[in-house]
Amino acid sequence: MKERIRILGRKLVSRGFGLLERLGVELRRLDGRLQTHEFEIYDTGDGAAILLYDPTRSTVVLVRQFRLPPYLKEGRDSLIEVCAGRLEGSDPQTRIVHEAEEETGFRVRHPRRLFEGYTSPGAFCEKLTFFVAEYAEADRIGAGGGLEHEGEDIEILEPTLDEALTMIERGEIIDAKTILLLQYAKLAGLMRNKADGA
Repeated sequence: MKERIRILGRKLVSRGFGLLERLGVELRRLDGRLQTHEFEIYDTGDGAAILLYDPTRSTVVLVRQFRLPPYLKEGRDSLIEVCAGRLEGSDPQTRIVHEAEEETGFRVRHPRRLFEGYTSPGAFCEKLTFFVAEYAEADRIGAGGGLEHEGEDIEILEPTLDEALTMIERGEIIDAKTILLLQYAKLAGLMRNKADGA
């Protein structure tokens, strides 16, 4: 694959929350012809996301917080998501345990790594590592809500898995990583009680 691709130039456009770069790329097409492209890519660093689930009560932990792009595009004042965060130099498991405890107030004891994935590889460099972990009411160690000095103002939600899946159908949950993990929970049969069809 590398023989098909040649970087012609690379220019830093902006350095802020992440790096925005413009690149010229020469690509050999499948039919053998060469074609040049110009791309802009944005790199904010890799991240991790986790779905906390209680198989006894069939509940999941989600967070609701302000996100500027959906507000600008659709006027949504918040998004409902699974807990997630940037790695900031940590390994994915260490970081997501810390982030989940900070945002949700629940202790994360045994996170299980599922897979990695790019959510928007056409322009964003971020690769997410996805986790699930069981939790129980007894695992609450704090109020959650995130860190005010980092601008976080997070509401914690505990719907059942079925309620969360219905929220996807109604367009209340539109975050891709959240939809992916909720669908995984359903397909993998993570819930044990009759209310979830087990």
